[in-house]
Amino acid sequence: MQLVPSIAIKDGKVVRMTQDDFSSAKVYDQNPIDLAQQFKDHGVQRIHMVDLDGAKKGKVINYHILEAVVGHTELAVNFTGGVHTDGDITKIFESGAESVTCATMAVYAKDTFASWIMSYGREKIALAADCLDGMIRVGGWQKNTELSLSEHVSFFYERGLKYLKTTDISKEGVLKGPSFEIYEQILKDYPGIFLFASGGIRDLKDLERLEKMGTHGAVFGRAFFEGHITLKDIEAFIAKS
Repeated sequence: MQLVPSIAIKDGKVVRMTQDDFSSAKVYDQNPIDLAQQFKDHGVQRIHMVDLDGAKKGKVINYHILEAVVGHTELAVNFTGGVHTDGDITKIFESGAESVTCATMAVYAKDTFASWIMSYGREKIALAADCLDGMIRVGGWQKNTELSLSEHVSFFYERGLKYLKTTDISKEGVLKGPSFEIYEQILKDYPGIFLFASGGIRDLKDLERLEKMGTHGAVFGRAFFEGHITLKDIEAFIAKS
């Protein structure tokens, strides 16, 4: 299972959100480039970079940070936040991202997003199906939709979706454990899907359980920033996986 640290950027700084509350975003005194390099030095091959400014404003903002991180570390970066046009995707790839994850466009322009999976390739375009009480939320988790998680994922699974990231928003940033039951259901309902679990991860035990379930990857942030998962833990987990 891949360990994928999440680096969320707001106002040029590394932050962590609690659930869907932008006002509660906690700022960490770490340079995103230095942080990414620390992860690479301990065996991480891929990070998930979240442009929170872009997610809120509806357009990608932090290209320069993406470019700097890739240029200095050569890590594979999955980028998300504010992606709405082909131009956005082109510029993200030009800035060095390995892949792009989309949420809002997949709700409001389903056919366009489905076409991106085909035109850019299944390896390059991932779906973020983040939910609260089983219903999809978008726009940096600020906007409700009338789409259920299963309805949303099914639509794109039938159209060739390979990579899926799902966050139970109620679990995000509160260190109370992932929504294992949601992930178990997804893996059962969508054979062959490459699932990245996100939200609520507390420690190595949670990571080990996700791995045993058959989860392709785990995206985590606060557990690291709060010291529950250390760089040495990450290195040891990767070494035995």
